[in-house]
Amino acid sequence: MGDHSWLGPDVECYNVDCITLGSNVTVSQYAHLCTASHDISVPSFELITAPIRVRDGAWVAACAFVHPGVSIGEGAVVGACAVVTKDVDPWTVVAGNPARFIKKRVMREERPATADS
Repeated sequence: MGDHSWLGPDVECYNVDCITLGSNVTVSQYAHLCTASHDISVPSFELITAPIRVRDGAWVAACAFVHPGVSIGEGAVVGACAVVTKDVDPWTVVAGNPARFIKKRVMREERPATADS
């Protein structure tokens, strides 16, 4: 877990494999980062694992589910309740089940605080 990153309340990290969070990452409440599943093509349902990577400045919003082997790109946003089964490109916003591209994330300059703020 990198600097200034945090996990919200009740985040589930099922870390049978590695979960890597970069710097300035937010994983909001009730999100589920799941690094394992079962091979449904064999009768024994063998355990299969794959790491999850959440790059610098990304946000995984509340109740999102991230599948094994997924990489969330730098600055990307995963919308609330999204189910992420594929890698998320840097500086994009995804949402839905399954998660799909919504828009590019474009940063703007912050406005300076005023005395009325």
